[in-house]
This record gives sequence, structure tokens and C-alpha cells, in this order.
Amino acid sequence: MSIQQVALGKTGPAVSRVGLGAMGMSGSYGAADDNESIATIHAAIDAGVTLIDTGDFYGMGHNELLIGRALRDRNRDDVQLSVKFGGMIAPGGNWVGFDTRPAAVKNFLNYTLTRLGVDHIDIYRPGRLDPTVPIEDTVGAIAELVDAGYVRHIGLSEVGGDTIRRAASVHPIADLQIEYSLISRGIEDEILSVTRELGIGITAYGVLSRGLLSNSITPDTQLEPTDFRSHSPRFQGENLTRNLTLVEALAHIAAQREVTVAQLAIAWVLAQGDDIVPLIGTRRIARLEESLGSVNIRLSQDELATIEAAVPAGAAAGSRYPEEHMAALDSER
Repeated sequence: MSIQQVALGKTGPAVSRVGLGAMGMSGSYGAADDNESIATIHAAIDAGVTLIDTGDFYGMGHNELLIGRALRDRNRDDVQLSVKFGGMIAPGGNWVGFDTRPAAVKNFLNYTLTRLGVDHIDIYRPGRLDPTVPIEDTVGAIAELVDAGYVRHIGLSEVGGDTIRRAASVHPIADLQIEYSLISRGIEDEILSVTRELGIGITAYGVLSRGLLSNSITPDTQLEPTDFRSHSPRFQGENLTRNLTLVEALAHIAAQREVTVAQLAIAWVLAQGDDIVPLIGTRRIARLEESLGSVNIRLSQDELATIEAAVPAGAAAGSRYPEEHMAALDSER
């Protein structure tokens, strides 16, 4: 399979048209098998995926260690590593905030380099906005790491237009990582116009809305207590029932096109612009191969209109995070 490469923003690296999101390999969606996860990373690289996304708080370092193990059998220079930092989690799994102070930035990076077994990170970004630290200070600290050769590019995650502008005034920003899918289209209101004005790329996570836009969730699906979705409003009760009707409508369109729901959902994101790079979040080779099939799907304007009529913006029931987490998102203000 040949995967096109695109520039990640006007200052970022050239990356594969789709990236691999590794969060689910560290228990976010229930138990995962390390060997299968590593095999999936290898399969992605072998297929031409060059962008791998992680966070130092995914599995409390487990995700980075896993990727580090996988890269021992591949050429590190064949991939771009995108890392989020700053999330603080207490024993037991409770979030206790974000720390993006300049000293913390440098400390977090040192641990990340060690766990991954590499000498630099391609794109380094705060996982969320720290309300106690000016974004200019955080970006300035990463810029020092760029000058020192430990980081190649600076990214952002889940921040709004004003924060993006302030960050970009300190140092060029390669990309903004943010949720974007058929049923999570908030960036279209303001954020996307700001990133395009400034020449900043988008790495879109949640393109399948955590499996909802696929054939993996049914009304009878039993989610493990450790699965993020067991607490997500979109997967609860009547919300799930309503959302699955949207999936059914999408499935009808997919069947006519002879593709899967997941492939159609990813193809829709790809069709929104070359400045948007979807992250395929998976821990299994079969799901990876299915998702990669989307890169060869070209949707006409009529097909895009049909899809958006079946799943209109704002049609999803329930927010993408629980209320307390939504309140902490700078991108939602």
C-alpha cells in the first residue's frame, strides 16, 4: 500500500496522510495485549504510516515504553513521534491536573526520551492548557528544547483560537491535535479558520468517535470499567441509542459504496482538507488494515452532501467528555 505524505502545517514535517494513535494500547479502552500492540505498530510502519502519536501519561509511561520496544526493530528515522505531556494522574487513576511550567516541561521530556529510547521528539505538545501557566511560557520552554536539538517541532492540543494565536506569537506551531469527526465538528466554528490562517496543521483524533463510528459498538456491548467509554456521555443509555441510529444511516451509505462504516468516516475526515491528518486509534492489525483502506476512497461532493445530511453537525447525543472534563477544555470555551 502506498500512503501519500503531506506537510503538517507550513512549518511542520512531512508525515503520512494518516497517523497511528497509540493510546488504546495502554488500557484506555480495556485490557490490551502488548505483543499484539507492537505487531500493530510494526504493521503500520511497514504500510507507510510515519506519524505515531502518544502521551507520557498514557498508562503512566507504559505507552512510551511500548513504542520504544517496537522501534527497536525498525528505523527510528522512518517515523515522526508526536508526544503530549503534562497530565498528572494519582495512584488509582484520578486526574489531578496538568503541569506545564517551564521546569516541568524539561523534566517530562527527559523521562520521555528515556522511555522511548530516542534522542529527540519530532512534535512535542502540552496535552491540555494549564490554566496556571501562560501558554507563552510553556511554548517558550519547548522552544529552548528545539534550540537544544531535543525537539524538532512544537504542537498544541485541545486549545482555542486565542491560545493558538498567543502560542504562535512565541514560536511556529506545526499542528493542533484535537478531536474531529462526523459527530465532533466543533473546530469548524472558529478553530479551523484560525489554524488555516496561521498555516497550522490539524492532527485529528477520535475520527471514529472512539469506535462509535464503526461496527464495534452495539446496544448490547458490555464495556469494561477501565474503558474510557464506560464513562463517556455518548455511550450511555438513550444517548447511545440515538447515536447508533446515526451509525445505521452511515452504514446504509457505506454499503452502497461497498466500504465499511469506519472507512467512510475516516474518508470524510480526509476529504476536509490536506491540512487535516486523521489519527487511527487502534491496537489490532485487522482494524488497522480496515482503517488504512480509507486512504484510497475519494468522495464526490454529492457523496459528502449525502453523508452530512445523514449525520448533520450537532446531531450526536451527549458531549464528547464528561461535564467536568469539558469544562477544562480551552477548545470548548
